[in-house]
Amino acid sequence: MQIFCGVDMIEIKRIRNAIERHGMSFVEKVFTPEEISYCEKRQSQKFQSYAVRFSAKEAVSKALGTGFSKGVSLKDIEVRIAETGNPKLVLYGKAKELFEEMGGISADISLTHTKEYATAFAVLLCREGA
Repeated sequence: MQIFCGVDMIEIKRIRNAIERHGMSFVEKVFTPEEISYCEKRQSQKFQSYAVRFSAKEAVSKALGTGFSKGVSLKDIEVRIAETGNPKLVLYGKAKELFEEMGGISADISLTHTKEYATAFAVLLCREGA
């Protein structure tokens, strides 16, 4: 087995500023409909929720070894909340394709945020030599 990791941290105010400046055009370019629905319901923690998801997308792209190149888009990586309350990754498009090419077995994410920063850590477990 091989483990691939990625981590990212972002200032929440950067995401807040982008949303306040560009509105839903920014939000819809970066986040999936399910992510938007979740974040918008968070009211006072809306910007933290968007920021930590943005950070997760960056962390996963780093674990994939591509960043946002080779056709991977921000909306190819989605963070959902499982019934247990834990964050769960769902991959689409090129991100899913690359994960499968890597021999992907499981993809996990850990999220955290303070008032000022959001951080995500992604771990991909893959078959050796895939």
